[in-house]
Order: sequence, then C-alpha cells, then structure tokens
Amino acid sequence: MTIISSVEELKAIYGEVTVASTAKVTTYLTSAYRQMIEMSPFVALATVGPEGLDCSPRGDRDAVVRIEDEKTLALPDWRGNNRVDSLVNIVRDPRVALMFLIPRSSSVMRINGRAVVSVAPDLLASFEMEGRHPRSVVLVTIDEAYFQCARAVLRAELWNVERQVAAADLPTPGDMLKAAQADFDRETYDREWPARAAKTMW
Repeated sequence: MTIISSVEELKAIYGEVTVASTAKVTTYLTSAYRQMIEMSPFVALATVGPEGLDCSPRGDRDAVVRIEDEKTLALPDWRGNNRVDSLVNIVRDPRVALMFLIPRSSSVMRINGRAVVSVAPDLLASFEMEGRHPRSVVLVTIDEAYFQCARAVLRAELWNVERQVAAADLPTPGDMLKAAQADFDRETYDREWPARAAKTMW
C-alpha cells in the first residue's frame, strides 16, 4: 500500500485549486449564504476536545440555527441523550465546524468558526417551543463561510425518494443497543421509544 505522507505529494496528484473553490470563501454571511442557512432544518456540528473529535446531528422544525448577525449564529441545544459531548468540547476548545443540509438542494453550506455555550435567560427564552426552552445555546462566531460543491449530494442521490431505504430493512435502535450490550431489553426500548420521543422533542 502506498501512503501519501506530505502535502506536496497530495498536490502533485490533485493539481491546482480552482478559482471558484477559493472565491466562494467569506468571513461573514453574504445575502445568498444567509438565505441558504435560513432554509436549513439540519446541521452536523463538529467539535474537538482533548479526547478527540465529535460530530453531532442537530435538527429543528424550521431553521436549525438563528442568524444573529452576519458573523454570529445561535444554535439551541434541544433535548437529547445528555452526553453533551459537543458542549463539553466547546467549553474546552472553541473551534467548531458546521455542515448544513437543505432538503432538495444539492448545495451544502459550511461554516468554520469559534463557539461558546450560553445560558443567558433572555437568550434561552427567545427559543421557546411548545412552552419549553433549550438548556443552553451555542453561539458561533463565523471565521469562514462557503458552499460545498454539489457532486457529493448528486452522487448519493440524497433527495431521490426512489432510493429511500425502508425502515424494515434497517436495524432498530433497540437492535443496535442489543448488539452493543447483550442483556439490553430491545423489545421494550423499541416499543416505548416513539411515545418517549414525542414527549421529549423540545
């Protein structure tokens, strides 16, 4: 196996960067980038800490983040499994990366920046949903904003309904937990999960 071990070797294989791939990078949200992010209900949040990396899916009913200004995004932390891996990382290392998906769009929005975790009462209250508030809000200061080439989404045919996988063809959450822990009660977990999720969505 031949392993690439230097940047020079990589550049020799891939050639020069195209003008479009660098011209699209800004340090703030342009009007077009703002429009894309406002239409995104899903983002993957990548963080880094002393133990390594983490990438966490985040979703919301409408826009997954709120744009505070051209340099700042607010991401409410809604109910989850309480592992808080992303938040633990952020309070120790502020570097974050976000990748936004927009249903039916082949373009992907990306943000690199620095984040803090806020529990300011007024900020939490501003995200009220069905009478509930997030326990914290991640505030992201943008260092870089750009859109990703559409080829990955096009290759995957991500929005092609004819390629959607039937739920019956996949292991259930209970199946996956049972595979990780032999004595786990997968039947009870799968039976109770839909009602539990509905009550703890926000």
